[in-house]
Amino acid sequence: MEKKTSAVDYADFAEYDRRQRGIERHVLAAFLGGLAVGLLGMFAVDNAPALLSDLYDPYVYLALTITLGATSTGLGWALLTTFLATVSSLVAAMGGSALQGRFNIDVVGGGPVALNVLLVLLVGLGMLGYLTRRSDLWGDLAAGGIGALVLADVIDRATPGFLDTGATFWPVPAVVVGVLTVVAVLWLRRTTVGRLRALGVAAVLAGVFAFFVT
Repeated sequence: MEKKTSAVDYADFAEYDRRQRGIERHVLAAFLGGLAVGLLGMFAVDNAPALLSDLYDPYVYLALTITLGATSTGLGWALLTTFLATVSSLVAAMGGSALQGRFNIDVVGGGPVALNVLLVLLVGLGMLGYLTRRSDLWGDLAAGGIGALVLADVIDRATPGFLDTGATFWPVPAVVVGVLTVVAVLWLRRTTVGRLRALGVAAVLAGVFAFFVT
């Protein structure tokens, strides 16, 4: 009887240890991933062609935080890792620019106000990414919300006369980001019904945004 109890206790301890090690790796990956994305983003903004810059900023940052949120083991860890990745990426981008002798706070986001908005947006998308772990309607809504936010940004940048219209963003970057967004929404759900609901939510909310902006 004592051996059975001991075996159970050891199995619980081993599972707890694996869970803690997984969390540590996740936090480390968030920090290193943020640094890598930020440094590459600095080069994308300063040296790369407009096509690559349009695809990179802000969509690689968005993809990083959504992935971290969707792979977190708890809401608190999702908040920590997405915030850590966001801050490290922004600091790395500005620090890399400063090391080259041309410090520019506009290197990510386009300015101080836009930078703060981007920070909130990235962490918020990370939280939505965590909610997609749910297998119920809330998970479908979260995945649809992610798709809607990204598609709304694509519509905004690709449509002449909108708030952040970019002459180089249409058509190639807009089409690439739009297709990848749809693929990401499908990847975040595990059932056909969930995928259809998430795509429906994304399409409706993005359409509402386009209507009101117009």
